Amino acid sequence: MSNLSSIYIHVPFCTKICSYCDFCKVLYDEKWLRKYLTSLEKEINLRYKSNKIKTIYIGGGTPSCFDNAFFEQLLKIVATFNKGKDIEYTIEFNPEDINENKIKLLKKYGVNRISIGIQTFNKTLLAILNRNSDYEDIKKKIKLLKDNNINNINIDLMYAISNQCLSDLKDDLEKIISLDIRHISTYSLILEKGTVLYNKKMPLISEETDAKMYNTIVNFLKTHGFCHYEISNFAKKGYESKHNLTYWNNNEYYGFGPGASGYINNVRYTNTRNLNKYFNGNYFFDKEILTKKDVMNYEIILGLRKIKGINVKDFYAKYKVNIFDEYNIEPLIKDKSLIFEKDNIYINPDKLYIMNEILIKLI
Repeated sequence: MSNLSSIYIHVPFCTKICSYCDFCKVLYDEKWLRKYLTSLEKEINLRYKSNKIKTIYIGGGTPSCFDNAFFEQLLKIVATFNKGKDIEYTIEFNPEDINENKIKLLKKYGVNRISIGIQTFNKTLLAILNRNSDYEDIKKKIKLLKDNNINNINIDLMYAISNQCLSDLKDDLEKIISLDIRHISTYSLILEKGTVLYNKKMPLISEETDAKMYNTIVNFLKTHGFCHYEISNFAKKGYESKHNLTYWNNNEYYGFGPGASGYINNVRYTNTRNLNKYFNGNYFFDKEILTKKDVMNYEIILGLRKIKGINVKDFYAKYKVNIFDEYNIEPLIKDKSLIFEKDNIYINPDKLYIMNEILIKLI
């Protein structure tokens, strides 16, 4: 389809495993890495249909943990895509992997956006998450990126971590702002099944504190010139993530690599997380063939994550259906859960925190 212009590539390797992560990942192993790169190239050759690509996102795992030769091999594989002139090309990095040699490779292969997994600068909280982040080091790394003209930088911030208090969060926010970056993604800690923290039965902070922290983030970043454009994402003007907007606008995208998800021709699919199966060419784990109603439901669920919400005229143009006839919207406008203005339906900013409850009433 015409809107299939985005690619997500999953790299399942890490040098150490974070205690909260439930993504497809294994510890770095050169033998497996070689097999992975060979299999990734095969999968791309088999499934990529030469579409002009507008966004590429390489996530993980930790794509930056490869040594330079393997890192370049990965970038060479990605270089075969038919890229649009104004492509947004993002790679996730751990702070410790940012160095002159890797930056040279980023420049050589046209990578123009970096997402850095910081989560927090607080040493006690970092120990809980099994991560490293050092403020002074990150300051140097971001200067290095900017000196090389890579200015489109995202930072991941995690909050609602056990024992975290509001002053810890404010300290993180102050430090992030001082780094003068363009995009911030925020995540409330969730205990996913099978993770170290889940198995340890790590106590979570109260919902009330979680909500307070969320509101603190929103208000703090707004006062520092960030536009809150999606429930957990903030950007300086013009630096919204085009790749993530592909998901939230319910557009199609390729997913390559173990555990990656994609959406093509009304099919949402997930690749196997089993590396041996993946290496043997058994890429798919699950396929969901969508009815028109399913596609519209996704449009609602994903579209209402955006602060501007869903444009009713665009919805009609896409599906030839009046959104008010199809969904129980009126009562939610009445009770001020949803707001309808200028042809847009969006969640009341005061109610973003209970977004899931609103979606359940809608669908």
